[in-house]
Amino acid sequence: MHDKQTVAADSTAVRVALWRAMHVQVDAPPHVLDDEIGLRLAAPDEGWRNRPDMDAQGTRGYRASIVARARFIEDLVTQEANRGVSQYVILGAGLDTFAQRKPEIAARLRVFEVDRPGAQAWKCQRLIELGYGVPPWLRLVPVDFEAGQSWWDCLSGAGFEAGAPSVVASTGVSMYLTRDANLATLRQIAKLAPGSTLAMTFLLPLDLIDAAERAQHQAVYERARAAGTPFVSFFSPDEMLALAREAGFSQVRHVSTADLTERYFSHRSDGLRPATGEAFLVAST
Repeated sequence: MHDKQTVAADSTAVRVALWRAMHVQVDAPPHVLDDEIGLRLAAPDEGWRNRPDMDAQGTRGYRASIVARARFIEDLVTQEANRGVSQYVILGAGLDTFAQRKPEIAARLRVFEVDRPGAQAWKCQRLIELGYGVPPWLRLVPVDFEAGQSWWDCLSGAGFEAGAPSVVASTGVSMYLTRDANLATLRQIAKLAPGSTLAMTFLLPLDLIDAAERAQHQAVYERARAAGTPFVSFFSPDEMLALAREAGFSQVRHVSTADLTERYFSHRSDGLRPATGEAFLVAST
């Protein structure tokens, strides 16, 4: 990977992009998500498939979780766009490629991708280099969280209209935030126009994870802590639903791993299934 990419592209975002590409390359069709554009953006070294975190067998559950959550959100965005919602916000966008893979849907919306300034500058450059460009309906919104910038203020400055119904997606973010920080984010989103929807992932406590998977999840948590990015928040579904109600959402529901498995993996013959450590909050204003 080029030096500039190494500095600007978050390692977790790159890992997610590579797992999405691996799903296409090593898992049998039909594919839950067809995304090799993130791989092109990341442009890893030729031997990337030999990385320990790219082990085809050992990462099956996590890989399936990544493509399932992306597909779930894309189905939700498509549904909401079809009923007239005009804005889509991706918090912690990373190497999300919805705008490039689904331009027929994205062009009907204003898509706001929120992430760190360095990551946004790098992604903009890569999109231009690969010929995708940055169309007027795609807004790459840089937010310097470490300097205390408000993502809400930056979003408004990029042309977001708080009075128009929106879909907001946040995947792989809540575990890095305290309960109070998650509540503050939920309260901000709950102020959006009626008819807005949030889809947010959260991590389950270990005792709610399938016993056969706990050791593997514990190892992931320990690696995150050692890397200086510890997971600080875990919620049971009831706790997360209560937090969303406290924040002011009028309708809340929990989408479990079992729900995603039934929806996207039930007819597969290869046994590919998502890991059980993550769930969705879907909340509406």
